[in-house]
Amino acid sequence: MSAADPASLRVMTYNVHGCVGLDWQRSEKRIADVIASFQPDIVGLQELDMARKRSAGVDQARLIAMELGFHHLFHPAFIREEEHYGDAILSRWPMVIRRVGELPSKKAFPFPETRGALWVKIQTPLGGVHVMNTHFGIGPGERMEQAEALSGSEWIGAVPEKEPLIVLGDFNSLPGSRPYRILSSILRDAKRVQGKRSQSTFPTFLPLLHLDHIFVNRMCSVQGVEVGKGRAVWKASDHFPLIALIGLHCHTRGVPAQNDLSA
Repeated sequence: MSAADPASLRVMTYNVHGCVGLDWQRSEKRIADVIASFQPDIVGLQELDMARKRSAGVDQARLIAMELGFHHLFHPAFIREEEHYGDAILSRWPMVIRRVGELPSKKAFPFPETRGALWVKIQTPLGGVHVMNTHFGIGPGERMEQAEALSGSEWIGAVPEKEPLIVLGDFNSLPGSRPYRILSSILRDAKRVQGKRSQSTFPTFLPLLHLDHIFVNRMCSVQGVEVGKGRAVWKASDHFPLIALIGLHCHTRGVPAQNDLSA
């Protein structure tokens, strides 16, 4: 995928695995360098720590954003005493929070982890865009419930039809799975818009599964999609980042036809 056009946005989703790479070393700087190498404008990050002992008490989202010179918003999917763990959105431009909250989650064995979502609106040089970031659970039942909730009236259903929406995340769901089908019934998978075959994003040491996705509504055009690879990327996390080049259709410029899936 070529460098960003001035009339488009580069967006990325990236599960950073607590900034711990395949060498078992933790490095927020390394993650920031990987992100910078793909020159994104907006980034959804999953699996970040804040004030956790295992990460030396640092605020990982803040450190990465500072390295990039980006704005950031972090949402803890769960809080245990003073320790926070969750997801973040980073952007070249300031963000306004529209909603943060928990998604239906199994809190007992074998999947005892709360999951959440973060929804912001960003005023870009191309106009305003809604961005959501999430990280679905492991259990098939909870992923179904999470997809239904995210698709519902409090999240995706609350975005005005004539305003651009980008949904980023590690959905722990393969293309064709029931959670994926729920989301793709109301949004478009950026990769499918480009006519690309599924490209695996996990695990980096033997990529077999396509778990990370970028979905858009019909107010966005997809101009390119790639899985970010390379030795530095391979080493930094257990996921590869997924990057898409997105154009925005503002309602004042006209709404694209429903079957207009190209740039």
